[in-house]
Amino acid sequence: MCYWKSKVLPTIKKVFDKNGIKKTAAAEACKSFDDSKDDINKDFEAKKNELGPKVIEIYEASSTEMKTTTLKETLVKEPKEAGLKNSTAVQKFLDELVQIEFPGSKAACEASSEYGPRLVSGPVLFLFEKVSTFIVTEERENEVTPPSTITAGEEEASGQEKEIAIQEEKNEEVAVVAEKSEATEAAAAAAEPAKVEEVAAAGSPKP
Repeated sequence: MCYWKSKVLPTIKKVFDKNGIKKTAAAEACKSFDDSKDDINKDFEAKKNELGPKVIEIYEASSTEMKTTTLKETLVKEPKEAGLKNSTAVQKFLDELVQIEFPGSKAACEASSEYGPRLVSGPVLFLFEKVSTFIVTEERENEVTPPSTITAGEEEASGQEKEIAIQEEKNEEVAVVAEKSEATEAAAAAAEPAKVEEVAAAGSPKP
């Protein structure tokens, strides 16, 4: 009992005190970040066109962990606290956002590095919500205008088929014209003897 009071209990108390201090500091960091959100939003809107290509570039170059279905669904498409479990991938991505001077990234990155992303989930998820606007937009554009899968050989074959179809149409037109011409000539030939007979009959003397 004495050992419990003198050794174990103080150790447990220190752990809880340390965690309590850490949580308090993390909460203060979150409050400070919340107070600067208006400025972050203004800065974000001002740099939006410039940030888009940079965000897409670092996302494409990010670790495969960041692109796994779970993290992609919980951090990129629809940021949720559950996506913060993989602290290594999250922290690395925050570091990349700092490199491109993404608004608010420095404060969020420092807080995440010191207290862990889950204790400062508010600032971290706030940033990922901003990031998601670029990634989701890019994916939608790719869905609407998918890259052409037609090969050069298929294009050539398609062109040849069109040429053949055009030539066949021309041949059909020529045949129709020829048929009409033959019919006209035949009608004219049939009418010629009848005219000759009428002229002969008209020239014969009456008895």
